[in-house]
Formats: sequence, C-alpha cells, structure tokens
Amino acid sequence: MRTILLASTVLVATLSPLAAAAQESPDAAILTPERVFADPALSGPVAKGVSLSPDGELVAFLRSREDDVDVQDLWAAPTGAGEPFKLIDARALVPDAGELSEAEKARRERMRISARGVVEYSWDEQGRYILAPLEGDVFLAERDGGAVRRLTETEADEIDAKVSPDGNYVSWVRDQDLVVYDLASGRETPITTDGDGLITWATAEFIAQEEMDRDTGYWWSPDERYIALQRTDESTVDVIPRLDITGGGASVIEQRYPRAGRPNAVVELYVHDRESGRRTKVDLGENADIYLARVNWSADGRTLYVQRQSRDQKTLDLLSVDPATGASRVIVTQRSDAWVPLSHDFKALENGTFIWSSQESGWKHLYLYDRGGRLLRPITRGDWAVKALNGVNQQTGEVFFTASMRDGRELPIEQQLFRASLADTVEPVAVTPAGGWWSASMNRTGTAYVGNYSDPATPPRSGLYRADGTFIRWIEENRLDESHPYFPYASRRQTPQFGTLESHGETLVWQMTTPPNFDPSKTWPVVMQVYGGPSGGGVRRAWQPLTNQLLTEAGYVVFRLDNRGEGDRSAAFKEALYLKMGQPEVEDQVIGVNYLISLPFVDDDRIAMMGWSYGGFMTLMALTEPEMGLAAGLAGAPPTEWSLYDTHYTERFMSTPEANAEGYAASDVISRLPDMTGRLLLMHGMADDNVIFENTTRVLNALQEASIPFETMLYPGQRHGVRGNPRQLHQWRTYLDFLDRTIGSRAPAAQD
Repeated sequence: MRTILLASTVLVATLSPLAAAAQESPDAAILTPERVFADPALSGPVAKGVSLSPDGELVAFLRSREDDVDVQDLWAAPTGAGEPFKLIDARALVPDAGELSEAEKARRERMRISARGVVEYSWDEQGRYILAPLEGDVFLAERDGGAVRRLTETEADEIDAKVSPDGNYVSWVRDQDLVVYDLASGRETPITTDGDGLITWATAEFIAQEEMDRDTGYWWSPDERYIALQRTDESTVDVIPRLDITGGGASVIEQRYPRAGRPNAVVELYVHDRESGRRTKVDLGENADIYLARVNWSADGRTLYVQRQSRDQKTLDLLSVDPATGASRVIVTQRSDAWVPLSHDFKALENGTFIWSSQESGWKHLYLYDRGGRLLRPITRGDWAVKALNGVNQQTGEVFFTASMRDGRELPIEQQLFRASLADTVEPVAVTPAGGWWSASMNRTGTAYVGNYSDPATPPRSGLYRADGTFIRWIEENRLDESHPYFPYASRRQTPQFGTLESHGETLVWQMTTPPNFDPSKTWPVVMQVYGGPSGGGVRRAWQPLTNQLLTEAGYVVFRLDNRGEGDRSAAFKEALYLKMGQPEVEDQVIGVNYLISLPFVDDDRIAMMGWSYGGFMTLMALTEPEMGLAAGLAGAPPTEWSLYDTHYTERFMSTPEANAEGYAASDVISRLPDMTGRLLLMHGMADDNVIFENTTRVLNALQEASIPFETMLYPGQRHGVRGNPRQLHQWRTYLDFLDRTIGSRAPAAQD
C-alpha cells in the first residue's frame, strides 16, 4: 500500500454513502450490458438535432425508432397547440437502405454520425420546406400539409443538400460536382462539371471536416444570386495505403492523408454568379498553404466574409471580399503565440455591423465591429469564457450565448444560456436556471429557443422557450416516471460528487461516483475515465452515461478529472499543453491518482484507467508513468506517435515534427512501454481512417519484441468508433471482463 501526503486539495462536495442505496426498492433491477445495448433505448425519447422554423412556429427534430435505435425519423411539433407528428418515416420511404458511397461514409465519420435513416436536415429561410437527405437521396417535406417529395433517385449519393435562402432551389454535391435543382421546373443545372479524381468541388476537405468543424464546402448568398464554393486539389497530399479489414476480407484504400509536417490539399474559393453564369476566383493571398476556415455572407449579400488561418494557426485573418470581382482585403486579424482557435461565433447583422469572438484577452468573448472591421465595443467580458454565440434579436439588441459561469465567476461543471446587449457592455443576465447543463438553439429572429437540459437526476429533455426563458411547451419531456424504460434501474443510480484540485496555479475539476452498495469502511477498486485532450471537458453536472452505471454496478468507484488543456476554459488553461502533449495532462492525472489514494476507501493497488482516441493515448501514457502506478489500462484507438496524425490538429498543439522534435519524441509511447506498471487491453477499429491502425500495430510489435504480455481486441469494419448495439455490447463485455480479472473480484490482489 502506498502512503501519499496530498497538498492543495479543495473539496467542494464531501463523500458519504448515498441515501438512495439504502432506500432502494427490494425489486430494483440491476443494469446489465445486455439491456444497455438493446432496443428500445434506455435514454427514453431524446430529441436530437432540434431546430425551430425561422418564424418560430414549428419545431423539427430527429427521433430514434423504438424498434431500431440506430435508425432515425424526422419529427415536427407545432409551437402552440398540437401533438408532435412524424414528418419523414425513413423506413417507409427507403425500406431497404443500400450501401453508402465511400465519400458519404467518410463524411458521416467526420461528423460523428453513426445512425441511418434521417441523419440531418435543413430549413429554408422562409420556413416553408425542410430538406432531408435519406440514404443517399434527397427528400423535401412541405411544412403546410406535410407532403414529402422525392427529388432524386440515383445510383450516386447526393451529399450536403441545402435549400436556398428563399426556398426556390435545392442544391447538392454529386460525384464531386455541385448541382442546383429548380423546385418550380424540376430541372437540374450543374454548376461545376470537372470534379473528378483528385479534384472536388463544393465539399469540405478531410482536414476541414475532421478538425475544423466545417462540414460544407459551399454557401448561398441571401438573395440567391451567388454561390461561394471551394475547389479542392488533393494531388499534393501523401498517399497513405490503409488496409480496410472487414469480416468479409480486406481491401487496400489509397487514402490521401495529410500527416503533420507534410503537404495539405490545395483549397481555393470561387464565387459563382447565377445571373451571368460566370465563376470568379477569390483572392485568398499569395500564400496557398493556408486554411479556408469559415465563409459567411453579409446580410445584404454584397460582401463575402472569409476567415483565413495561417498554416501554423497563430494568425487568423478576416477578409472582406467583393463577390463580383473576388478582390479581398484584411479587415481584422487575431494573433496568438500558441494558436488562434476557430469558432462559429461570426454573425453579420442587418445594419452592416458584425459580431465575432476572440480570446486575445485571455478568455473568449464576443465583440461588435463595424462593416470595415473597426472594433466598436466588447459585448462580454470577465474571467470566464463564452462557449458559443446562440442568437441575436436585432430588433431589441439582445445577444444570446452559452457560458459556464455563475455570479461572474467561472463554473466549468455547469452551463447556462445568458443574455447580453449590442448597445453596451453590461453584466450578462442568466436566461436559464443554474444547477445543470443547458444547450440552446434559437430561431433566426432571436425571439425563442429550444432548450436542452439535463442534470445528474434528470435525463436529457427538450423544451420550447421564449427568449426571456418563459416555458412554452415540451418537445420531449422525457420524464423519468414508471413509463420510462430506465425507471426499473433508476433507484440504483448513484449521484456523482464533484470537487476540485490545484495544479500549477490552475483549478482542476473532478467527479466521482460510488457503487450502489458503497461502504466507506471497506476498500474499493477505481476506474479513472479519461479523455484529456483539447476539447470540451467531460466533468459536467449533467445526466451521466449509462455505461458509468455498468461500472458502478460491477463494484467500481468511477473517477474523472479534467486536466489542463481540456475544456473550453481560459487561454492559459488550454495552452498549457502547447508543444508538449502528454506531459502536463499526465502530471495532472498524477495529482488525481494521488488524491484517490489519500482516500481511505480506495484500494491503492486496484486503480485502472480507460479512454478512447486521445483518451487511449492518455491511458498508454499513464500506464507507463511510474508515479501513476496503475494496475491496468484500457486504451481504445490511441494516437501513439503524433507525426502519424493529421496536420491541422497536430500542428496546432505541437508545431511540426521538424520544429518540435523533442516534444514529438517525448509523446511517443513506444519508448515508454518497458515502464508499464500494469496490464494493458488495446482496442482499435480495423478500418479506422482517422487514427490510422498503424498507431496500434506499432505498439503491438514493440510489446511483442519486448516479450511484454498484453491483450488486444480488434474490430473488423469499424472506423474510429465501435458502432451498433451488438458490437458495443461485445466491447463492454470485454471491458468488464478485463477489469474483473485485473482490479475486480477475480484480480489476484482481490483473491488474496
């Protein structure tokens, strides 16, 4: 047993046996993997992709079918009286879903879409139509009457379909070219015709989709005259042969994959004038080795705004472009010594001004600019970060945004919707109550929003609200009553406790959940869950994944710590990992494990860590860190050498392999493998086109060469995630079996 004296610990919630365990019903059901990964979904009727019609009178959303949770239908509900109704029945329209094209498979993987059926949809700006791609074809639902019109029935997939702003046209990309469909005449017009091979029109390139959160490659002007569209030439990108291994065999995919330090695709931007038929190239500058980050139109359609990011991501320029000539000029520039983050916070207003966010103050905030890029005033300020710009009411001058803040202070574990002002820099007003996790989707006019909420005792629910927070109606109340599929298991669900630890002057947040029969006088094994990478933090006062309950039911304390670099917090907090990924994050996890072993009910010798993707990398780094002393690690799809990963993500945090050889070497797990402190379970999809399978095979080879025992589970046909109930059930059976044998009831220490 190890003895640790832990300093700088601030506990915000004391641990005690939960009353719910003592009061649970005698016939309470124990949650099992077999039930978690079965239909109907235990999450209940959760609305996904909820959006309001532009006039705020109708709500559309996606709902999984009760007979197959992996297939979604499109539903709608009036914002006044009336019940929700099914607008598009995926199975009725396309009973036998065929195989998607490789391009669409890749696009959905980038968007993290695993469902089939209706997976995305869009309104026209008048709110007359809802466009829904379905299994490679395009369907248009009319709001009045609900008639559904099939626009395409082709062998090729139509992807990234959109309704034009005034609802006169529908556009899509087919076979690497952009097509416009006239709804009145039913006639198709090709906008480009030379998309083929390594040339693609109107589609976001791999890097934009995977790392820049940009899923489209074309943009209609508000008056429907112009279409801005990108042209991508991948001939400069290295070919990385990738084995796509399925249960039926293997094929070699010649994937164009831009690894760190290597050439990117050449991306150009053009404007197509529908009146003249002329296509004009936009001047993006002399340096072609840049990123096309964002494209937006002014409210009157006379100006195209383009965000151009430098290759090293330390400079982000906002260009004002004349769509008739393609001439551009830089009107705002953001700079950083580390990297300038991208966002979706740009909003062009009807009076010619625009809103844009920046974290140059050390925290991300919203600012108002005139049409020429002159700063008028900050809209928000303080030692907390704006998460997202949600909407603007241009009539009242109200600006709506989400943030993790209470009483003017950062509170990372909660999120609310707030209201500020265009007219002056004022203290924000909370629109939604505190105490949980809110997200919001506002209508175009900023008069109403769909609020999505959960807390540890409340499953995700969606409601319609006026802009002042007044409740109008439920979209999916998802009440946890006796009719809810999860109700039989609810009494054994344990409420997580939250706390903080200090690291290098920064406050880290953690959460801990104990088993249903928790007795603090005994010692318990712990599973540390980790992601650790630079993205939204995982410690939230929100409804917890049901897989957490699988772990607590198996007798494990579940612990999660958001280390430096993780979460939408201050620039300093995020930039702590700059040029040294895998170092400050592991230092913080060491602080976490030291806190755990200071607790009398934690068995020091039975602590494991599990994570996927960056969490898999973190698990390997922690399992080979002597100060962690882990008994086991479960690493899924881990990047194991950052020079094997893509340009935009890796260079943002690590620069290039040539410029930061020391940082890349320190983050390579191969040299650390002899220091493994416990047993390893390594998982990977055998068709992963994001974290290439080579990341895992090099670890397999090194462990075998060193004669170090380990366990592996590979998933044929799976990409960066394990999809579908049967395989996920297998994945979690494997997890639980491995944990039981290493730190659980069948572990040698437990048997002794």
